Amino acid sequence: RTLPSHSFRGSRYMSSKRPQPPSPSDDNLTSPTSGGNKRARIRSRRNDMPTVNWGDWLKSTGSAVDQEQERIDRQRAAFGGETVARIKDLSVLILGCAGTGVETAKNLILSNVGAVTVWDSEVCSESHRGANFYVTPGDVRAGRTLAESSVAELRSLNPYCKVDVLDALPSDGDVAGYSAVVVARLLPRPDLVRINEAARRNDVKFVLAATNGVTASIFSDFGPRHEITDATGEPTQTLAVSNLEVIGSKPALLRVAGAEDGSPVVIATTAQAEHGLEDGDVVVLDDMRGGMERLNGMRVTVRRVAITSPTAAKVDTRGVAFRTALGMPTPSVVANFERQYEFYRARFDEDPSNEGRRFPVRTITIFNRLAFVLDDENGRALLDAAGGDGSADVFSGYVSGGLLNQQRPVVVKEYRSLAETLERTAVPQMLRGEDWEDGRGVEVHLSIAAALEFRERKGHWPRLHDDADASDVVEIAGEISSGREGVEGSCRAQTVQYGFPTGDARDLDEGRIARYSRLFATELTGFCAYLGGAAAQEVLKATARFTPIDQWIHHEEACLAADACPSNVGPLFGSRYDHQIAVMGKDFQSRCADQRVFLVGCGALGCEYLKGVALMGVGTGKRGRVVVTDMDRIEVSNLSRQFLFRQDDVGHPKSVRGALVVKRWNPDVNIEALERKVGDDTEDHFDDKFWTGQDLIWNALDNVLARKYTDAKCLFHSKPLLESGTLGTKCNHEVVLPFRTSSYNDGKESDDQENQIAMCTLRSFPYLAKHCIEFAKQAYFADYFEFGPEVYESFRQDPMAFFEQLDTMEPAEQSRSLKMIKSFI
Repeated sequence: RTLPSHSFRGSRYMSSKRPQPPSPSDDNLTSPTSGGNKRARIRSRRNDMPTVNWGDWLKSTGSAVDQEQERIDRQRAAFGGETVARIKDLSVLILGCAGTGVETAKNLILSNVGAVTVWDSEVCSESHRGANFYVTPGDVRAGRTLAESSVAELRSLNPYCKVDVLDALPSDGDVAGYSAVVVARLLPRPDLVRINEAARRNDVKFVLAATNGVTASIFSDFGPRHEITDATGEPTQTLAVSNLEVIGSKPALLRVAGAEDGSPVVIATTAQAEHGLEDGDVVVLDDMRGGMERLNGMRVTVRRVAITSPTAAKVDTRGVAFRTALGMPTPSVVANFERQYEFYRARFDEDPSNEGRRFPVRTITIFNRLAFVLDDENGRALLDAAGGDGSADVFSGYVSGGLLNQQRPVVVKEYRSLAETLERTAVPQMLRGEDWEDGRGVEVHLSIAAALEFRERKGHWPRLHDDADASDVVEIAGEISSGREGVEGSCRAQTVQYGFPTGDARDLDEGRIARYSRLFATELTGFCAYLGGAAAQEVLKATARFTPIDQWIHHEEACLAADACPSNVGPLFGSRYDHQIAVMGKDFQSRCADQRVFLVGCGALGCEYLKGVALMGVGTGKRGRVVVTDMDRIEVSNLSRQFLFRQDDVGHPKSVRGALVVKRWNPDVNIEALERKVGDDTEDHFDDKFWTGQDLIWNALDNVLARKYTDAKCLFHSKPLLESGTLGTKCNHEVVLPFRTSSYNDGKESDDQENQIAMCTLRSFPYLAKHCIEFAKQAYFADYFEFGPEVYESFRQDPMAFFEQLDTMEPAEQSRSLKMIKSFI
């Protein structure tokens, strides 16, 4: 793909910014075991290349390589090395640099994509400072555009990502030079449709993310054909086989999808109590023995195995008796359930009151067994490789051993264009399931279509608190809805039951559409943060890992909108809080300023929360105050997620440096930074007076023990608690309200159930023995007992071949390999 002058592939940028990994010269290659012909072939391929000594190159580039790799080590752990390399090749164009746009750009730059280009020609105003944290009063006075005011800070986030500004909306040719385009605000419909169609023609991923008032919408279009190599991103399973059985005639009680009663089935029993696989998953056979070695490497589709049991038997699938029974051969398990079935069926038939009634049964999935599918393409290939008569009897010779390695199937999906989905999305998805089931997304979808039509007719977008514009938008929405009567699959006002349209016409909720129009010009920082994270994550799915969202998702938070009292929502002051006041009112802003918030933790989540409270004006009043505490010091690896910090901050306290940054953004915030642990041993500082003086406790912690402690304090002092956490690509949140919800401690989570440990806990404040063990394992074992011996042995046996292989590695791997070899020598 030819790239325009303002864009590039990330790997090309990286290679242009630092010295290149050299190809070893023939003078430095000596191998007593290599032949002259091999040396000649290497020389002929490299005769035009400069002579560079690997050691000299390592001294000049090793530090830079190590720093970049250290920045993204958490990301590599979450995504894997292959996905991280693909992310580096992404070049992203972001159109719109207000709140949603700058959030998206920030997240992508921290994700270490190769390049980000931003465009926004709108001139900065004071109200933009309520969502774009990089706009300064100086930018407003100088009349800079949103893109110009943001680019310097965006560049400082990651020196390994190129950040540029685009002067005008991209042409179709420009669009073709990017991996993905994110439209972070509504553009006129002709421009939106044109850019989307250009992206579809050139296999460029297209994402639209826009927030207006109390609504937020995201749209994803990955083109007419998109391949997904890993639909979930979850680690694949490796299952040990403890038994393989051929059942010549499937019993009626044994349930396998697609297998008829009386047909032969092959059942694999796994050593694991729960295999975790679904119907249709594919596994690769490995380590098969006893004459079955020829099946190693073959693929086979598997299905779950279940058994039919009378409901009256009340089998406890978690009980010891049931789990012990599963250790028996499958025919014995089936025989036991057949006797059980016959007993309860006889009792049921003997009861005269059951005449004409159906015998109640339940299906119990046996999670340590899988059935091989032998009648599909994989199964036929497997039987051909096995030889014999092509029947399942080949598995009768199983003795012991065997592994089932789960393999992710490639999923191919088709996506519709923006223009088509604007009209033909009968029941748009909503973030809350109950809203989707009630069809509340219809009004949001029609509001967007009406706003686009209004822009074409009037030449401007709906204005803030303008009743005339709101009336016109409602009228246009009604015209669009009525004009789609009889159009199959169209978005129009019709009743929806459990997420399915009935076809029966209904009245539009004109109040919601009018509110959308009156608040169209506003954006709230919370919605911007949500959309920025979602849009950035959607772009990363261009690596073919994870499944893109199903086109449209809307969200509406009507409770945020204040009453229509003119004196509450206006007139506005021309301040950074104008959008917030226009939506939620002056009363809310006054209460917000006087809030006293205690933020526990200043890591990845804590940085985001600090940003949010500063932009909203929390703690800016006479009574208000924000207290943030965190014991950790900033590390290089934090810089890829904790966007308040830069390289110069490494080694300094997180809470102190984070507070300094947000204080610079909003000098009115009363903020206090502490480096104290929250626990029993600090109750001399965090005493009863402290807890009773807070209005809100906000957790941004990385361990269960501290979460439980703060929750207990909130319960004792009747304080609301905002709880959240992340683990890889997953996250959770919980709102705990006194006397209204269950508390965090009511759950069953414990440190013993956490499969991963936060890296900052390992490096700075390990408090369990397993933390020290895990640190040693990560820091030393893998390098010195796995990777190191492997590369040294490769070098020792054939240095020439090793250096050829070295040329194909990424710079970080080259550096790591040479350092390990040096240490062994």
